[in-house]
Amino acid sequence: MAPPETRPVQVGPHRIGGGGPLVLIAGPCVIESRSLTLEVAETLRDLCAEVGLPLIFKSSFDKANRTQMDSFRGPGLEAGLEVLSEVREKLSLSVTTDVHAPNQAAAVAQVADLLQIPAFLSRQTDLLVACGETGRPVNLKKGQFMAPWDVVPAVEKLTRHGSGGVVVTERGTSFGYDSLVVDMRAPGIIRRQGVPVVLDATHPVRRPVDVPDQREDAPALARAGVAAGVDAVFLEVHPNPEQALSDGQNMLVLGELKPLLQTLVALHGIVQGARQ
Repeated sequence: MAPPETRPVQVGPHRIGGGGPLVLIAGPCVIESRSLTLEVAETLRDLCAEVGLPLIFKSSFDKANRTQMDSFRGPGLEAGLEVLSEVREKLSLSVTTDVHAPNQAAAVAQVADLLQIPAFLSRQTDLLVACGETGRPVNLKKGQFMAPWDVVPAVEKLTRHGSGGVVVTERGTSFGYDSLVVDMRAPGIIRRQGVPVVLDATHPVRRPVDVPDQREDAPALARAGVAAGVDAVFLEVHPNPEQALSDGQNMLVLGELKPLLQTLVALHGIVQGARQ
C-alpha cells in the first residue's frame, strides 16, 4: 500500500510534499564572500532549471557550532542577510538559512523564505516558538540524538505558534563517537505524521578532518533517500571544496553535480508513479 501523502508546505513558489516535485535545498555551508555566494547560486539556478528541479538556495550567515574557537563562522547576521537578500532579488531564488537564537528569527524571516533550525538546537523551545511566530515555514533539522518519532513534539511547538508549515530534515543518528548513520526507515516514519521530509546527504558523511574522501558517499545517500520517498534533498556544494572555509571535506563539487541531480529527478518520478 502506498504511504499517505504529506501536508504540502509552500516555500516561495515551491511546494514541498503533498505529491509535488522533488525539491533541492543546496548551497555552500557558509557565506564565505558575496561573490562566491552569488556564483554558486547562479550556477545552481541554471543547473536546476536545466534538469527540472525546484531550488531553494541555502547558506549560513553564522556557523555558531564550529568546534574550534578560531574557525571561520561567516559574516554575521546583518552582512549575511544582505548577501542572501541579493541572491533572492537578483537571481529570483528562494533562500533559507540557519536561525541560532530567538532574537534572530524576525530579522531572518524578512529575507529567508524558509527558516532552518540547526540539528543541535532542534529541541530548544524558545527558538522554535520564535521561528514559528514569524509565520514563515520552518525546516527542522532532526538532531542526531533524536529518534524519528521524537520530532513530533518539536513540530507541535512550531505549528502551535503560527508557523507557515514545517518540513523535517533527516540527517543521521549518532553512531559511536564521531560518525552518523542514516536509517532509511526514518523518512517513512516521519512522513506518516503528515510532515514532508528532507534527506540531508552531505552532513551524515562528515567525519574527523583527517578522514579522506568523505564526500564520495553522499550521492549514494541522496539516491537512497529519494528511493525511500523523501520530498526534498539537502546538499551542501562548493566550486572547490578543498578550499572551503567550512565543511569542505563533505561538500560536493559544484561542477560535478549534474549527473546526480538527473538521477534524483528520474528516481523521484519512479517513486511518484508507484504511489499512484
